[in-house]
Amino acid sequence: MLKTLAIANYRSLLDLTLPLGQLNVITGPNGSGKSNLYRALRLFDETAREGVVSALAREGGLQSTLWAGPETIARSMRTGEQPIQGGPRKHAVRMRLGFASEQFGYAISLGLPQPSCSQFGLDPEIKRECIWGGPYYRPAALLVDRKGPMVRVRPGREWEVVADSVNNFDSMFTQVADPKSAALVWQMRETIRGWRFYDGFRTDHDSPARLPQLGTRTPVLHHDGRDLAAALQTIREIGDEAGLDAAIADAFPGAKLDIAVHGDTRFEVLLQQHGLLRTLTAAELSDGTLRYLLWVAAMLTPRPPSLMVLNEPETSLHPDLLPALARLIIGASERTQIWVVSHSVPLVDELRRHPSCTSIELKKEVGETRVVGMKLLEQPAWAWPD
Repeated sequence: MLKTLAIANYRSLLDLTLPLGQLNVITGPNGSGKSNLYRALRLFDETAREGVVSALAREGGLQSTLWAGPETIARSMRTGEQPIQGGPRKHAVRMRLGFASEQFGYAISLGLPQPSCSQFGLDPEIKRECIWGGPYYRPAALLVDRKGPMVRVRPGREWEVVADSVNNFDSMFTQVADPKSAALVWQMRETIRGWRFYDGFRTDHDSPARLPQLGTRTPVLHHDGRDLAAALQTIREIGDEAGLDAAIADAFPGAKLDIAVHGDTRFEVLLQQHGLLRTLTAAELSDGTLRYLLWVAAMLTPRPPSLMVLNEPETSLHPDLLPALARLIIGASERTQIWVVSHSVPLVDELRRHPSCTSIELKKEVGETRVVGMKLLEQPAWAWPD
């Protein structure tokens, strides 16, 4: 389980270090930085999947995603006694992302490219990547160190060079993640790749979830929900069938979920609701009902990941469904670490009642995202590799 998340110089996140628990709820007013925090988490996933440079390019390049304010914000600037202004920089421009569990930590530092004749002059360069043992970085705990083109590992007391010509636009996850020569790099990459992000299930008229789809065993729901029927049937056969029925009854008392199979190949969701004389197909369900079924399939996955991130799961749901959704999320948090980004007060209140919930409320102060009520000494211990 991740214990700490740290982000520096990414959009409104000048220097943010967050404590994490088994169930985490991120909330705050519009414009407070919730989306930036979610995007930062996605950048870890892009790094492990060889796409951090292209992901930043889609956001306008590193120059567009870097913190746009002064290098440091003096107390007098925050109180309004002094205007917001910059000055001579004391440190190199770097965007940093990092996380740590009790066992291992990882950090990556990206910077602007050196002047060259390349036409790809806007691509950021990866300046440093590190993996260390324990919940926070110390030089003595460093196990994998990438500086520029060189990657070293320390399986024992001595350092070993496993690569000396890594491209500056590629993570070490891309070029040296080998189960034998760099087992820890490979393990960290596979861990990050196993994270799941659910953001904006399609429920429009042409959504694949509304139509019969080719059905195969589906222990992991696709991020857009296209394989909903197969995922629900997989839960019924090899997962928590009782939990599935309970989640449907919790939201729709008296309803019964069924999966129709057409021609032995195509699966379709059917829902018999209380008081109706015929079963409704997925194409006839409301957006909110269909979206709730998608969340049921995601939360009751027979193959829980180490981390699941949900971005505004309350979208399109009637307020009456939010308590059932909260109970579904809390149940899933017993099997996997959950991160929920939401601005729904009823949903957040329901989740906060659970004893394992870590609630983080964001605010924006002179352009910087900060945590409401968190003082400097209350932040988790964190140090960036030099």
